[in-house]
Amino acid sequence: MKNFLILTNEKKDPEFKISNQIENYIREDGGIAKRREDFTEHIQEFCSIPTGVECVIVLGGDGTMLHAARLIVPHHLPIVGVNLGTLGFLTEIEMSKLKESIQCLLNDDFIIEDRMMLKGSVYHNHEESYTLAALNDIAITRSGFSRIISYKIIVNDQLLDVYEADGVVISTPTGSTGYNLSAGGPIVNPNANVILITPICPHSLQAKSIVLAESDRIEIRIETVRKTQLEEALVTFDGQVAQRLSPGDIIRIEQSKFSAKIIKLKEDSFYHTLRVKVGGKL
Repeated sequence: MKNFLILTNEKKDPEFKISNQIENYIREDGGIAKRREDFTEHIQEFCSIPTGVECVIVLGGDGTMLHAARLIVPHHLPIVGVNLGTLGFLTEIEMSKLKESIQCLLNDDFIIEDRMMLKGSVYHNHEESYTLAALNDIAITRSGFSRIISYKIIVNDQLLDVYEADGVVISTPTGSTGYNLSAGGPIVNPNANVILITPICPHSLQAKSIVLAESDRIEIRIETVRKTQLEEALVTFDGQVAQRLSPGDIIRIEQSKFSAKIIKLKEDSFYHTLRVKVGGKL
């Protein structure tokens, strides 16, 4: 590849010092590098991408990668992350091997993994009010100091269960090491195609995580709300975009028609990465 688009979290790369360094590496080898100046946490879509771009390089942490993935997937371009954060589970390039990694991209020395995404749609008064994709997870949680949420989960038009809990996480395999893991859910190889349902602090001795098929359709119905509050719950997409929920609202979740194309440069397996980056927390 020779034509790159760079998306930078300026809070992680003040004055674009590392971004400029990457641009220089690419141009020294005869490549083309462009940077989107409008890439911020507030932008929700890119209407266009510069002509000829073959790869998107994202500078930041895992949160920046999740945000960039939602913007890039409609354009069917592979993305690779430069880790300027802490854990960096999604970011492939470490600063200690920056030049070497950019050279791998220029020499086509990499593989591309297709990571499944979820699509979540919020229905209020039986009308669709909001839809967004997520690479990691879609979570329904309580708002502020509100009490537990009562919600009903229906899978493929069949009742799964009624829960009273702090919420629920619907996760992809990629997101299994995120909120899902913190809520007690299983870790899944990101190349698998399954959907995980993990209740958050359920008031039950039997409530456990459930693994569904990628083709399953999930419906979550908010059942009750405290009389002292009109809005008790929130639905969040990748922990970044939130919408308030009211009693009677429905969230429909299914596999997105888009998949994130994540570039892998190293031969390290998922299990090696898991041990190195998360092992100390297991």
